[in-house]
Amino acid sequence: MSSPAVFLDRDGVINAAVVRGGVPYPPASAAELEILPGVAGALAELRRAGYALVVVTNQPDVARGTQTRAAVDAIHARLAAELPLDAIRACFHDDADRCACRKPAPGLLIDAARELDLDLAACVMVGDRWRDIEAGRAAGCRTVFINHHYAERRPAEFDVELGSLVEAAGWILGPAGRDAKGTT
Repeated sequence: MSSPAVFLDRDGVINAAVVRGGVPYPPASAAELEILPGVAGALAELRRAGYALVVVTNQPDVARGTQTRAAVDAIHARLAAELPLDAIRACFHDDADRCACRKPAPGLLIDAARELDLDLAACVMVGDRWRDIEAGRAAGCRTVFINHHYAERRPAEFDVELGSLVEAAGWILGPAGRDAKGTT
């Protein structure tokens, strides 16, 4: 039987993004990684409620040559060691590669759903950028936009706009989240 999941963008949702000029960037190393307040507890609550927890992240700096795959892998190893995550899926391509896995394409979510036997209609995508939200909508998930007021395009449509993963977990587990599609 398929199960529900919460798909989580990484930078800005689970860990602090490095914001320069109103634009978010990933931390440069595992040592610079700062897990946001309340994230571990929110993830534990979601896990107790039966949700699989899957990180889906674009990491184009690897393709651009400004970040190493080893540094990204070290960040993911630290997240996996400190948080109750079921999987971490990353796209290392840039827009020019036109891959199926780089958000806003839904490939990371669809592949994880196939591999982990997830019911996409019962899943929620939590992200802080338009690409995250569009990927979730394209995959058939409910969407939670974490608004950090970046100086960039906002998503056009989402189910709810909140300020943190802690708030998102409350919405997902509460009546509003359950009633959004009636599937949780």
